[in-house]
Amino acid sequence: MARCILCQSSDVEVVLDLGKMALANKFLTKTELEAGEPAYPLRLAHCSSCGHVQLPDRVPPAAMFEDYLYMSSLSETLVNHLHGLAAAVVDWAKLKPNALVLDIGCNDCTLLEGFRKQRMSVLGMDPAVNLAPVAKQKGIEVVNDFFGLESARKLRERFGPAKAITATNVFPHIPALDDFVAGLDVMLDADGVFVVEAHYLLDLLDQAAFDTIYHEHVSYWSLDAMQKLFNPRGFEVVDCERLPIHHGQLRAFIQRKGVRPASAAVTARLAQEREYGVPERAPLEKLAAQAHEVRRQLRRTLDELKAKGMKVAGYGAPAKGSTLLTFAGVDAGDLQWIADRSPLKQGRYTPDSHIPVVSTERILQDQPDYLLVLAWNFVDEIVRQQADYRSRGGKFILPVPEVKILQ
Repeated sequence: MARCILCQSSDVEVVLDLGKMALANKFLTKTELEAGEPAYPLRLAHCSSCGHVQLPDRVPPAAMFEDYLYMSSLSETLVNHLHGLAAAVVDWAKLKPNALVLDIGCNDCTLLEGFRKQRMSVLGMDPAVNLAPVAKQKGIEVVNDFFGLESARKLRERFGPAKAITATNVFPHIPALDDFVAGLDVMLDADGVFVVEAHYLLDLLDQAAFDTIYHEHVSYWSLDAMQKLFNPRGFEVVDCERLPIHHGQLRAFIQRKGVRPASAAVTARLAQEREYGVPERAPLEKLAAQAHEVRRQLRRTLDELKAKGMKVAGYGAPAKGSTLLTFAGVDAGDLQWIADRSPLKQGRYTPDSHIPVVSTERILQDQPDYLLVLAWNFVDEIVRQQADYRSRGGKFILPVPEVKILQ
């Protein structure tokens, strides 16, 4: 068992064991399918000393992020959200035109495009080599590397300090937290702001979103844990906001101590966490029980539909879908295919379950009786996009927080 990623305590206890799984974003080509794939333990653990929720089993980051098949720009909801985030950061920090903004884990630069619209100078950092051409087409400079102390020193030397650094859906991926914060200390201007958006532990618990657990997400952040990370290292959370995007995220504004006082929102959020039972273990034990119940419900639903001769396929191939499918034992015998808008995933097969991923055009071509919505956090957008499918009698299965069917 690894030591706590936050406080280095050895008092880390597993609360949910999801079994061995392949990497959730490693969708396979036909050649790779025949060669087989590695699998790693996937367990959720709680530190009794500091309360941080994390994975005790580590996978080398290069195995997960240097060839990455997720693109932010493929969701209208996410594009609108990220452009709104850019405007919010510029307003909150009162950034002047041409201020340098660095986005860590910039993906296809959707957020940086938003900052560019706000007349900021933009720079991206991402280890995904396959996404670099996308950034180049947009005229945005991206450094292919992981962020940490050494890479931050190189960035500072080339570009100078950043007035704002952002990390959206990236902060839970960081295994070397001390090195990451040391990099922030180098790259962030004296009065600059680091803005995090990360899946929020309270929302994960509220929605029984256990499928959000996969190897990339080594940490499951509460505000309490963020404070315990940043406060001893010269930083503090000075403002925060709970957001509905991605089934619930925490947006936190972090600055060096003394730049500005913490807002009342920080105090209120910490109080709500304590009321909920964070940072204790009990809420996680409830989550584990809910995960097993979803598995039972989904398995029973799919078996009943198969017995009736119904055609069932999937919609959306997010990483979270891989966790759900593998944990519930769903494979190509249950879902004929999964439709996804990402051309990077089309023509490949899901990890572990080996279900073919096809374009969304296949939905109306085949008109399955049911679509299992794996990207259930974007269900409203999906139902809107698939109005024709629904008008022809198609139905949607939502798997989390409990299995239900949308007529």
